[in-house]
Amino acid sequence: MLKMNFNDLALLLLRVGFGGLMLTHGIPKIDRLANSAGFPDPLGIGSLPTVILAVIGEVIAPVLIIIGLKTKLAAIPSILTMAVAAFIVHASDPIGTKEKALLYLFAFIVIFLAGPGSYSIDGRKGR
Repeated sequence: MLKMNFNDLALLLLRVGFGGLMLTHGIPKIDRLANSAGFPDPLGIGSLPTVILAVIGEVIAPVLIIIGLKTKLAAIPSILTMAVAAFIVHASDPIGTKEKALLYLFAFIVIFLAGPGSYSIDGRKGR
């Protein structure tokens, strides 16, 4: 009898779903690398470093998460980016405004804790 591992399928869907949706927020920020003037600077480190960190957390890390390469390590920048968005950028906003950042935050925490599953580059290397 064929036994299917639904946990690995669930992790694949979680990685591809949240990683892919995060790209819709991050890809537009790539253009801001050339002109970071006016980009929010919630940490006080400057607009350009903030844009660079945002691109890492919203583009580079999600691509690695989607393909399942260095997944746990890649989840860290996305977790930090969403924590900043939820608890610093939107700190005084109502829950409805910060809800999207919190959903991404929890998803990337789960990916960090659970790992990529078998349907990933990391999972294939482990075999």
